Amino acid sequence: MEENDCEGILFADSIGEYDLVRYADRILHILCTEGSMSFVFCDVRYNIVQGDYIILPQASFVSDFTASPGFKGIIMSLSEPFVASMGIRSNYGFIGHMALLQNPVMKLSQHDFRKCLHDMERIRERLEEKDHLFREEMMGHLLTAHILDLYDIHARGQEARQIPERAAKLISRFIGMLYDGSYIADRDLEYYASRLCITPHYLTEISKKVSGRPATWWIDRFTLYEIVRLLHCKELSVAEIAERLHFSSLSYFSRYVQKRLGISPSAYRSELPKN
Repeated sequence: MEENDCEGILFADSIGEYDLVRYADRILHILCTEGSMSFVFCDVRYNIVQGDYIILPQASFVSDFTASPGFKGIIMSLSEPFVASMGIRSNYGFIGHMALLQNPVMKLSQHDFRKCLHDMERIRERLEEKDHLFREEMMGHLLTAHILDLYDIHARGQEARQIPERAAKLISRFIGMLYDGSYIADRDLEYYASRLCITPHYLTEISKKVSGRPATWWIDRFTLYEIVRLLHCKELSVAEIAERLHFSSLSYFSRYVQKRLGISPSAYRSELPKN
Protein backbone atom coordinates (compact mmCIF):
# COMPACT_ATOMS: atom_id res chain seq x y z
CA MET A 1 0.00 0.00 0.00
CA GLU A 2 1.40 3.38 -0.98
CA GLU A 3 1.23 5.63 2.06
CA ASN A 4 1.52 9.37 1.46
CA ASP A 5 0.66 12.62 3.15
CA CYS A 6 -2.44 13.04 0.94
CA GLU A 7 -4.71 10.69 2.86
CA GLY A 8 -7.60 11.43 0.52
CA ILE A 9 -6.11 9.15 -2.17
CA LEU A 10 -4.21 5.89 -1.65
CA PHE A 11 -3.02 3.33 -4.22
CA ALA A 12 -2.15 -0.37 -4.04
CA ASP A 13 -0.76 -2.82 -6.62
CA SER A 14 -2.55 -5.89 -5.27
CA ILE A 15 -5.68 -6.54 -3.27
CA GLY A 16 -3.53 -8.43 -0.77
CA GLU A 17 -1.92 -5.10 0.19
CA TYR A 18 -5.28 -3.52 0.95
CA ASP A 19 -6.45 -3.68 4.56
CA LEU A 20 -10.24 -3.98 4.31
CA VAL A 21 -10.66 -3.58 8.07
CA ARG A 22 -8.49 -0.48 8.41
CA TYR A 23 -9.99 1.18 5.34
CA ALA A 24 -13.57 -0.08 5.75
CA ASP A 25 -15.06 3.43 5.55
CA ARG A 26 -13.29 4.38 2.30
CA ILE A 27 -14.48 4.11 -1.32
CA LEU A 28 -12.57 1.41 -3.20
CA HIS A 29 -11.93 1.65 -6.97
CA ILE A 30 -10.41 -1.28 -8.89
CA LEU A 31 -9.59 -1.29 -12.61
CA CYS A 32 -8.74 -4.81 -13.81
CA THR A 33 -5.96 -4.56 -16.43
CA GLU A 34 -5.03 -8.25 -16.72
CA GLY A 35 -6.31 -11.60 -15.47
CA SER A 36 -9.38 -12.00 -13.32
CA MET A 37 -10.61 -11.86 -9.75
CA SER A 38 -13.76 -12.40 -7.73
CA PHE A 39 -15.26 -11.08 -4.52
CA VAL A 40 -18.45 -11.14 -2.47
CA PHE A 41 -20.38 -7.89 -2.11
CA CYS A 42 -23.61 -7.78 -0.10
CA ASP A 43 -23.69 -11.61 -0.18
CA VAL A 44 -23.45 -11.77 -3.99
CA ARG A 45 -20.32 -13.10 -5.72
CA TYR A 46 -18.97 -11.10 -8.66
CA ASN A 47 -16.38 -12.28 -11.19
CA ILE A 48 -14.40 -9.62 -13.03
CA VAL A 49 -12.02 -9.70 -15.96
CA GLN A 50 -9.80 -7.30 -17.89
CA GLY A 51 -11.65 -4.10 -18.70
CA ASP A 52 -13.97 -4.21 -15.71
CA TYR A 53 -14.13 -1.26 -13.32
CA ILE A 54 -15.34 -1.89 -9.77
CA ILE A 55 -16.49 0.80 -7.36
CA LEU A 56 -17.23 -0.35 -3.83
CA PRO A 57 -18.92 2.58 -2.08
CA GLN A 58 -18.76 0.75 1.25
CA ALA A 59 -15.70 -1.48 1.54
CA SER A 60 -17.05 -3.02 4.76
CA PHE A 61 -19.70 -4.76 2.58
CA VAL A 62 -17.05 -6.72 0.64
CA SER A 63 -15.28 -9.97 1.49
CA ASP A 64 -13.53 -13.02 0.06
CA PHE A 65 -11.33 -11.41 -2.60
CA THR A 66 -9.77 -14.09 -4.81
CA ALA A 67 -7.38 -13.08 -7.60
CA SER A 68 -6.05 -15.25 -10.44
CA PRO A 69 -2.25 -15.73 -10.57
CA GLY A 70 -2.07 -13.32 -13.50
CA PHE A 71 -4.28 -10.62 -12.02
CA LYS A 72 -3.10 -7.05 -12.43
CA GLY A 73 -5.01 -3.93 -11.70
CA ILE A 74 -4.98 -0.41 -10.33
CA ILE A 75 -6.45 -0.19 -6.86
CA MET A 76 -7.37 3.29 -5.64
CA SER A 77 -8.86 4.08 -2.24
CA LEU A 78 -10.63 7.39 -1.61
CA SER A 79 -11.74 8.98 1.64
CA GLU A 80 -15.35 10.15 1.69
CA PRO A 81 -14.46 13.58 3.19
CA PHE A 82 -11.90 14.22 0.43
CA VAL A 83 -14.40 13.37 -2.32
CA ALA A 84 -17.06 15.51 -0.62
CA SER A 85 -14.63 18.45 -0.35
CA MET A 86 -14.36 18.57 -4.15
CA GLY A 87 -17.91 19.90 -4.30
CA ILE A 88 -18.95 18.27 -7.58
CA ARG A 89 -22.15 20.03 -8.62
CA SER A 90 -24.18 17.07 -9.81
CA ASN A 91 -26.68 14.89 -8.00
CA TYR A 92 -25.75 11.99 -10.31
CA GLY A 93 -23.13 10.96 -7.79
CA PHE A 94 -25.79 9.81 -5.38
CA ILE A 95 -27.86 8.15 -8.11
CA GLY A 96 -24.74 6.26 -9.15
CA HIS A 97 -23.92 5.44 -5.53
CA MET A 98 -27.27 3.71 -5.04
CA ALA A 99 -26.89 1.84 -8.33
CA LEU A 100 -23.42 0.65 -7.28
CA LEU A 101 -24.82 -0.70 -4.00
CA GLN A 102 -26.91 -2.99 -6.23
CA ASN A 103 -24.14 -3.85 -8.73
CA PRO A 104 -20.61 -2.45 -8.21
CA VAL A 105 -19.19 -3.64 -11.56
CA MET A 106 -19.02 -1.57 -14.75
CA LYS A 107 -18.12 -3.29 -18.05
CA LEU A 108 -15.99 -0.82 -20.00
CA SER A 109 -15.64 -0.41 -23.73
CA GLN A 110 -12.08 -0.31 -25.07
CA HIS A 111 -12.35 3.47 -25.38
CA ASP A 112 -13.59 3.90 -21.81
CA PHE A 113 -10.99 1.44 -20.50
CA ARG A 114 -8.17 3.46 -22.03
CA LYS A 115 -9.67 6.67 -20.64
CA CYS A 116 -9.94 5.29 -17.10
CA LEU A 117 -6.47 3.76 -17.25
CA HIS A 118 -5.01 7.11 -18.34
CA ASP A 119 -6.93 8.96 -15.61
CA MET A 120 -5.77 6.65 -12.83
CA GLU A 121 -2.16 6.50 -13.98
CA ARG A 122 -2.10 10.29 -14.18
CA ILE A 123 -3.54 10.67 -10.67
CA ARG A 124 -0.98 8.21 -9.29
CA GLU A 125 1.90 9.93 -11.07
CA ARG A 126 0.98 13.43 -9.94
CA LEU A 127 0.41 12.24 -6.37
CA GLU A 128 4.20 11.89 -6.11
CA GLU A 129 4.75 15.63 -6.63
CA LYS A 130 4.93 16.39 -2.93
CA ASP A 131 6.65 19.75 -3.43
CA HIS A 132 3.79 21.14 -5.55
CA LEU A 133 2.55 24.24 -3.75
CA PHE A 134 -1.07 23.53 -4.69
CA ARG A 135 -0.91 19.74 -4.54
CA GLU A 136 -4.19 19.09 -2.74
CA GLU A 137 -6.13 21.37 -5.10
CA MET A 138 -4.39 19.81 -8.12
CA MET A 139 -5.23 16.29 -6.96
CA GLY A 140 -8.81 17.33 -6.31
CA HIS A 141 -9.18 18.61 -9.88
CA LEU A 142 -7.58 15.49 -11.40
CA LEU A 143 -9.84 13.25 -9.34
CA THR A 144 -12.88 15.38 -10.21
CA ALA A 145 -12.18 14.87 -13.91
CA HIS A 146 -11.92 11.12 -13.40
CA ILE A 147 -15.12 10.95 -11.35
CA LEU A 148 -16.99 12.93 -14.00
CA ASP A 149 -15.72 10.44 -16.59
CA LEU A 150 -17.12 7.65 -14.41
CA TYR A 151 -20.45 9.48 -14.10
CA ASP A 152 -20.59 9.72 -17.89
CA ILE A 153 -19.71 6.04 -18.41
CA HIS A 154 -22.20 4.86 -15.81
CA ALA A 155 -25.02 7.20 -16.88
CA ARG A 156 -24.75 6.07 -20.51
CA GLY A 157 -25.62 2.56 -19.37
CA GLN A 158 -28.57 3.60 -17.21
CA GLU A 159 -32.11 4.72 -17.82
CA ALA A 160 -32.18 8.52 -17.88
CA ARG A 161 -33.54 9.97 -14.64
CA GLN A 162 -34.16 13.59 -13.78
CA ILE A 163 -33.97 13.86 -10.01
CA PRO A 164 -34.98 17.09 -8.23
CA GLU A 165 -32.28 18.35 -5.88
CA ARG A 166 -34.58 18.12 -2.83
CA ALA A 167 -35.41 14.48 -3.56
CA ALA A 168 -31.72 13.62 -3.96
CA LYS A 169 -30.92 15.29 -0.61
CA LEU A 170 -33.73 13.44 1.16
CA ILE A 171 -32.62 10.07 -0.18
CA SER A 172 -29.02 10.90 0.73
CA ARG A 173 -30.12 11.52 4.32
CA PHE A 174 -32.18 8.32 4.31
CA ILE A 175 -29.26 6.16 3.14
CA GLY A 176 -27.00 8.01 5.57
CA MET A 177 -29.24 6.89 8.45
CA LEU A 178 -28.92 3.30 7.25
CA TYR A 179 -25.13 3.58 7.03
CA ASP A 180 -25.19 4.90 10.60
CA GLY A 181 -26.98 1.74 11.74
CA SER A 182 -30.52 3.00 12.34
CA TYR A 183 -31.88 -0.25 10.82
CA ILE A 184 -30.61 -2.15 13.88
CA ALA A 185 -33.32 -0.68 16.08
CA ASP A 186 -35.81 0.70 13.52
CA ARG A 187 -36.96 -1.10 10.37
CA ASP A 188 -40.33 0.60 9.94
CA LEU A 189 -40.73 2.89 6.95
CA GLU A 190 -42.70 5.34 9.10
CA TYR A 191 -39.68 5.93 11.37
CA TYR A 192 -37.48 7.13 8.49
CA ALA A 193 -40.24 9.19 6.92
CA SER A 194 -40.87 10.98 10.22
CA ARG A 195 -37.16 11.70 10.67
CA LEU A 196 -37.16 13.27 7.21
CA CYS A 197 -40.43 15.13 7.85
CA ILE A 198 -42.14 13.55 4.85
CA THR A 199 -44.83 10.89 4.37
CA PRO A 200 -43.98 7.19 3.95
CA HIS A 201 -45.60 7.28 0.51
CA TYR A 202 -43.37 10.16 -0.63
CA LEU A 203 -40.24 8.43 0.70
CA THR A 204 -41.19 5.31 -1.25
CA GLU A 205 -41.82 7.31 -4.42
CA ILE A 206 -38.56 9.25 -4.38
CA SER A 207 -36.60 6.11 -3.51
CA LYS A 208 -38.09 4.38 -6.56
CA LYS A 209 -37.32 7.41 -8.71
CA VAL A 210 -33.69 7.65 -7.60
CA SER A 211 -32.79 3.95 -7.34
CA GLY A 212 -35.58 1.94 -8.93
CA ARG A 213 -36.23 0.35 -5.52
CA PRO A 214 -38.69 1.22 -2.73
CA ALA A 215 -37.32 2.50 0.57
CA THR A 216 -38.26 -0.74 2.33
CA TRP A 217 -35.91 -2.63 -0.02
CA TRP A 218 -33.01 -0.51 1.18
CA ILE A 219 -33.91 -1.05 4.84
CA ASP A 220 -33.98 -4.80 4.21
CA ARG A 221 -30.75 -4.62 2.18
CA PHE A 222 -28.76 -3.14 5.06
CA THR A 223 -30.46 -5.39 7.63
CA LEU A 224 -29.77 -8.56 5.66
CA TYR A 225 -26.14 -7.67 5.12
CA GLU A 226 -25.70 -7.30 8.89
CA ILE A 227 -27.57 -10.56 9.51
CA VAL A 228 -25.32 -12.43 7.07
CA ARG A 229 -22.21 -10.85 8.59
CA LEU A 230 -23.28 -11.91 12.09
CA LEU A 231 -24.21 -15.42 10.97
CA HIS A 232 -20.58 -15.82 9.92
CA CYS A 233 -19.58 -15.03 13.53
CA LYS A 234 -20.13 -18.54 14.85
CA GLU A 235 -19.43 -17.53 18.42
CA LEU A 236 -22.85 -15.82 18.37
CA SER A 237 -25.96 -17.98 18.62
CA VAL A 238 -28.90 -17.31 16.31
CA ALA A 239 -30.87 -16.12 19.35
CA GLU A 240 -28.11 -13.67 20.27
CA ILE A 241 -28.12 -12.27 16.73
CA ALA A 242 -31.89 -11.79 16.85
CA GLU A 243 -31.55 -9.97 20.17
CA ARG A 244 -28.66 -7.82 18.94
CA LEU A 245 -30.77 -6.69 15.98
CA HIS A 246 -33.77 -5.93 18.20
CA PHE A 247 -36.13 -8.54 16.74
CA SER A 248 -39.06 -9.10 19.09
CA SER A 249 -38.62 -12.88 19.09
CA LEU A 250 -36.45 -15.63 17.65
CA SER A 251 -39.39 -16.96 15.63
CA TYR A 252 -39.99 -13.55 14.04
CA PHE A 253 -36.28 -13.27 13.22
CA SER A 254 -36.36 -16.70 11.57
CA ARG A 255 -39.45 -15.79 9.52
CA TYR A 256 -37.83 -12.49 8.44
CA VAL A 257 -34.70 -14.27 7.18
CA GLN A 258 -36.62 -17.15 5.59
CA LYS A 259 -38.88 -14.77 3.65
CA ARG A 260 -36.03 -12.63 2.30
CA LEU A 261 -33.20 -15.13 1.84
CA GLY A 262 -35.31 -18.22 1.12
CA ILE A 263 -33.51 -20.12 3.90
CA SER A 264 -33.67 -20.13 7.69
CA PRO A 265 -30.80 -18.58 9.65
CA SER A 266 -29.84 -21.95 11.13
CA ALA A 267 -29.80 -23.58 7.67
CA TYR A 268 -27.79 -20.69 6.24
CA ARG A 269 -25.21 -21.09 8.99
CA SER A 270 -25.02 -24.86 8.51
CA GLU A 271 -24.08 -24.34 4.84
CA LEU A 272 -21.12 -22.07 5.68
CA PRO A 273 -17.66 -23.57 5.04
CA LYS A 274 -16.18 -25.28 8.08
CA ASN A 275 -13.13 -23.45 9.46
